[in-house]
Amino acid sequence: MGMKEVFEQNPNRRYIMFGGKGGLGKTTFSAATAYWLAAQGKKVLVFSVDPQASLTDIFQKDIFGKGPVKIMENLWAQEIDADSHIKAYQEEIRKKIRDMYGLESVPEEIEHYIQAASSEPAMEESAIFDAVVDVVIQGDYDYYIYDLVPLGHALYYLSMAKVYDEWINKVTKLREDMREYEEMVSRLKRQKDTEQDEILNELIYIKKRINASSSILTDKEKTAFFFVVVPEDMIITDTEKAAKLFAQFDVPIGGYVVNRVIPHELLGQAIPEYLRNRIGMQDKYLDTIRSTFGKEVLAYVPELERDVTGLKMIEKLAGIMYGDQKIG
Repeated sequence: MGMKEVFEQNPNRRYIMFGGKGGLGKTTFSAATAYWLAAQGKKVLVFSVDPQASLTDIFQKDIFGKGPVKIMENLWAQEIDADSHIKAYQEEIRKKIRDMYGLESVPEEIEHYIQAASSEPAMEESAIFDAVVDVVIQGDYDYYIYDLVPLGHALYYLSMAKVYDEWINKVTKLREDMREYEEMVSRLKRQKDTEQDEILNELIYIKKRINASSSILTDKEKTAFFFVVVPEDMIITDTEKAAKLFAQFDVPIGGYVVNRVIPHELLGQAIPEYLRNRIGMQDKYLDTIRSTFGKEVLAYVPELERDVTGLKMIEKLAGIMYGDQKIG
């Protein structure tokens, strides 16, 4: 079975993710898949949540931080600007503090805290995650193609849902226990309880948003996660470990796409000895990939003559991934 058949046999899928170690071709495969689906008449959004990736370079169009940008008929692309989301989040915190305490401006010591909290590495991840939720829950497209951040970050997103669940459930239980004493407290204390309720409502709102996204990531009918792998020992080992971790989080793995396969036809030409040796070593790793991942390997993509940039090269790659061209 190939990539084309996988899509044809799962018409209810809406969320497609490509993941793997950095630099293996996740972004180009995301772009080619989005192109192919758009050519089938589907309304598609491909978006990157990896700060290192660049749909802007691949599509040769200024996309970063501009929201969904139309690339061609049925196809839009979006690169999420984490910094702008962090700034928006900071301003939202300032507004809530001003409104809650009736202040004209945020006290200096609190402003320092907001700035310090926003510089933590987890803040960027949370901002990107929040932006992904915004994109996905609107439901404007037939297909959403994610170019995921490195695997560890993707697992972080999934684990966030569980952490929030446990934490907010405890906070809610404590809040409910306090209600028993409401008749005994003063009016001022009741006012503080009201403020606590506002905070609790905010936490529940966050929890619902995260759960909405994590439920999409684990929906076996609507979601498929494709690993990008290359014929190298370390990459194969890391991918196998990651696949087991994803299975523990119930992420539906759609299959594996092998990239950067050096074409065997080169052996019939006058090529350097090191390249012959490289092809021989690659064959050994391709055998390992077949024995490790079996029928879940859906496509073999050759090392192309140049970088995949511009619609012509994207169309060529889509033809290899979803057409009749076979390798390996």
